[in-house]
Order: sequence, then structure tokens, then C-alpha cells
Amino acid sequence: MTDDRNRGWRSPVWGAAGVVMLMMACAGPATAAPARAGNVQRAMEELARVPGVVGAVGGAYVDGRSIGLGSAGSRLLNGRGGRIPTNARFRIGSQTKEMVATVVLQLVEEGRLGVDDKLGDLLPVVAKENLVARADEITVRQMLRHTSGIPDWYAKEPNPDGSEGDVSFDVFDFTTPYQPLDLVKWSRGRPRTGEPGEKYSYSNTNYTLLGMIIERLTGHDLATELHRHLFGPLGMTRTYLPVRPPEGIKGPHGHGYYPDADGELRDVDRFNAGFGGAAGGVVSTAHDVSAFKRAFSQGKLLPPTLQRVLTDRLPNDPPPGGGGPAFCDGELDGFFMGGSTAGYLAMTFYTKDGSRQLSMSTTLSVKDISGPAEGMFKAVETVFCPSSSATAPGPS
Repeated sequence: MTDDRNRGWRSPVWGAAGVVMLMMACAGPATAAPARAGNVQRAMEELARVPGVVGAVGGAYVDGRSIGLGSAGSRLLNGRGGRIPTNARFRIGSQTKEMVATVVLQLVEEGRLGVDDKLGDLLPVVAKENLVARADEITVRQMLRHTSGIPDWYAKEPNPDGSEGDVSFDVFDFTTPYQPLDLVKWSRGRPRTGEPGEKYSYSNTNYTLLGMIIERLTGHDLATELHRHLFGPLGMTRTYLPVRPPEGIKGPHGHGYYPDADGELRDVDRFNAGFGGAAGGVVSTAHDVSAFKRAFSQGKLLPPTLQRVLTDRLPNDPPPGGGGPAFCDGELDGFFMGGSTAGYLAMTFYTKDGSRQLSMSTTLSVKDISGPAEGMFKAVETVFCPSSSATAPGPS
């Protein structure tokens, strides 16, 4: 989950299920987008030429209407497998978190729990087995906003720049049936990142726990509740949550690759569903992700008081207007939300008013996602600013 009020480029933070959180928010309040629109296919062709990109697929929408789909590169490494279908499914990574957060807050609206309820009361097992330190103090609000201080289970230890380092599990283990509680246990021996509510510190463990809370309160698995609350009502007919390894992506789609210890590229398409779940496991399409972002941005999923739990600025955030440049020579402001892990990077650009979305996925053959991320910034210019002479903004 990303706080839309954060400004500037947030460095990649590795997270669960191969999840990376990326966010680039442009300076100033969101403004009306230019009326012109460019060629999505050309944008994907440009994106596929970025070194390390195997294939690219994306779709752009204005006021709920498609203005173009595109794909380029190939389904498999070295040009094999043909082109990715333009309506192909892909892993959305940490974009899953905002969906899970929305379901949690819809349950709050139904009176099933409160945003200030304590973790230890909602999930007694974590307090009883001492799996989360200070579980009797940590609230739902803090977990939603990554201010709980709960350490992240995903990586072995953070890098000096604050991003997470190497993953704590074998990305080539596609079959071990890990449960959410297994992942929570991995985090127990790691140092807390702060006092409950003190500061923002991204942790996939927060959302692994929130997924467990949804299941305990409803008596249904997370996949069922995501469909009941979001995928069904919003017509996200091609979206689902894989739950059993080695369940993969349905239908023809792009495959990602990752180097093993010997440097050999290996297909990681069957990424273990146990590492996804509430922290980053959803599989979707450009159409469906855009439908969710449009409904969320336009306030159709939550009442304003609950939506602000996710969108209000966090303590110590820079003030509004303190970020990077807008697109289209300053005419178009918007935000990026994304997710990644071994073998892929998915990102969605959207305007604050929900009028425009560009959802993209790249399958990769490199560890470093900075080049593909820059390519996605450029794709926004290609699609929404086709006559602009400005270049896409990079990290600021």
C-alpha cells in the first residue's frame, strides 16, 4: 500500500511475493490532463527495448474508456514464444496491498472491527506464541499505514540506503506450501523498526497479518473475500489471487527470468504463491487494475473518513508540492504505484481524480529494475503527452 500524499521518488523496497513498492508522485495538486493521447503500442515497443526487458504489456484508460492496448518483446527469453497478448494477465505485486487495505476498511464500515483495534485481540495466536512483539499495542491503522514497527519477513537485512537486501527465501522454490503464519515467524527474530505509530517503515509482515485478520473475521479465505468485495463488484473478471503453489498465471502471458547462484538465467514464472497472498499475490490485467484504481481514486469503495486512513499524509512526510516535476511540461500530475520481484516489474500511473490510468507490466532478465522503471516513466509521456517535447521525469 502506498500513501498517495508522499512526494518524490521512493527507492525500490523489496517485499513479499516478490513485491517491490515504487512510488513517484508529482509536485502540486493533480491537474486536468491534456486532451491528447498517444499510441500505447508504440509506448510498449519503446519499453521493450530497455535492456533487461523480455516483454512488455500495457493499457491506457480515460474516464473508464480504453484508449489503447499494446504489447512488445516476447513471451519467453530470446524472442521465443511469440508476443504477449495485449489482454494478458500479470502479477501486480504490492499493488495488492491497497486492495487488501480496502477490504479491511470495508469490514470496518460493516462494523466487523475498528481501525484502532489491537493486533493481539484480532489474532490471539500471534500474542499467545509471541510471534509479534508488542502485539497488544499495535493497531489495525498502524499496520495499514506501515507505522507498526513490525519488522519485514521478506529480506534478510536492509541495505544501507534503507531498501531491503537479498530475499530470505529461495526464489526457485516453487512448491513448498508456506502458510502466512510461517512468514510471520520469520520476522520474529529481527529488530523492530520503531515504536508503534512512531514512523513509516515498509513491512510486508503488516499485510500478511491483515490478510490473516480478514480470514479470521469472515471465515473465508482471502481470495474469496477479495472477489466478494472488489473483483466481482468492479467487473474485474480476469483477476484472482493464487493460493496454492505452484499455481501460476492463467492463459498466455510473459515469463520472467532471474539469475541463480551461478549466474544462469532461470524461468521464475511459477513463483511460489505462498510468498504472495495479502502482501503481493494478486494476478490481474491492465483493464482490471485500472478499474480498481479508478474506483478507489473516485471514492466509490470507501467513505471519506476511512479512505483518509490510507491517503492522509504520514508524520514527517514532506509538505504537498515538495516532489519531482509533473509530466507533459507540467500539465499532468499523477502518481505511480507498483510491485516487483524476481522476474517482473508492474506499475500503474493514475491521476488523483481517477480520470486516467496507464497500467503496465514488464517481464525481466535482470535484477536491477531501475532501467525498466525509467522506461515506464517514459511510457506515460508517450501515451498522455505525445506532442510534448519534455522527457519523462526520473527519480528525484
